[in-house]
Amino acid sequence: MIVDFQHHYIPKKLLEAHGVKNSVIAEFNAEGNPRHLYSPLLGDLDAHIRMMDHAGIDIAVLTCNEGFDNPSLDACKYINQEMRKAETDYPGRIISLGAVPALGGPEAVKEIGRCAQEYGFPGIGIASEMQGLALDAPELRPFWNTVADLGLYVFVHPLPRVINWPQVYKDDLGRMLGWEFSLMVAVVRLINSRLLDDLPTLNIQWAHYAAGAARYLTRINAFQQRERLATVNVPNHNRRPLKPFEHYFEHRFYYDCAGWSGHEHAGQWGSEWVRIGLQEVALPRVVFATDYPQAVSEDEHVADYVAAVRAIGPNARAMLDGMNAEKLIPNLRDRLGKRPGR
Repeated sequence: MIVDFQHHYIPKKLLEAHGVKNSVIAEFNAEGNPRHLYSPLLGDLDAHIRMMDHAGIDIAVLTCNEGFDNPSLDACKYINQEMRKAETDYPGRIISLGAVPALGGPEAVKEIGRCAQEYGFPGIGIASEMQGLALDAPELRPFWNTVADLGLYVFVHPLPRVINWPQVYKDDLGRMLGWEFSLMVAVVRLINSRLLDDLPTLNIQWAHYAAGAARYLTRINAFQQRERLATVNVPNHNRRPLKPFEHYFEHRFYYDCAGWSGHEHAGQWGSEWVRIGLQEVALPRVVFATDYPQAVSEDEHVADYVAAVRAIGPNARAMLDGMNAEKLIPNLRDRLGKRPGR
């Protein structure tokens, strides 16, 4: 049972608003930096299913890039309606995550409830920063409390814009490295904020192995020694969680194995990325992902990636075959059973 936990979709109406017709376009911010890539494939679910059939992927977990950090309640409601339609149009092949204006107050809380109770979504997709605020901002606590109360997991994707740092305003560094830096910062801040201590049932799936944050664990632990680094009495720089940092990396987070982003070298580059990541985070916390159609878009390339991951070894095969999938989607087998012919 191969489940793709990072699979992107944008309804055609929203794609057309960005001027997307028959070719891939890049959108740029005010400083002229590439912000996002828009492909017609994002809105073509028939093409998604054909790719999945070719690559042997059973179910795709859809998120909508336009909903990761959208402050408009109406826009999020429209996205959620379309995401639900995708599930009903392709039963047993598509699972959707919801979109909410996470800073939207009581109305946002109601929309989270609708995602869980009316649409049956297992989770919500958000960005690594929300309207310029870090994920541990007090303003976001109602969002975190609500998703935890409802048993929804949260998928965190890099912010859908370029971080505000002039050093990344060349060489496409905003997307290449800036997005990943934003993920790493969010990981450390959430742990130090004690959000996870306050919400022991909360599940979070980080995109891209959380940008490889686990490889910095030794350095993080060193800087958590506040007394030795003279920050123990310094506001904003003396935060510590209740348990060792390792606990949160190893027992509180899930990670998807996407993030390599190589269209022409999907098998080679993708499998190397997966292999390294599996050495850095615990196998029981990793789920498979392709990042289709953003990282890889051709059916044959996706199939090459799947085959190359399977060839890494038994741990990679177990992850690919869904050993952790039901930890995030408990009713996964019921959903799979809705496939035509089952």
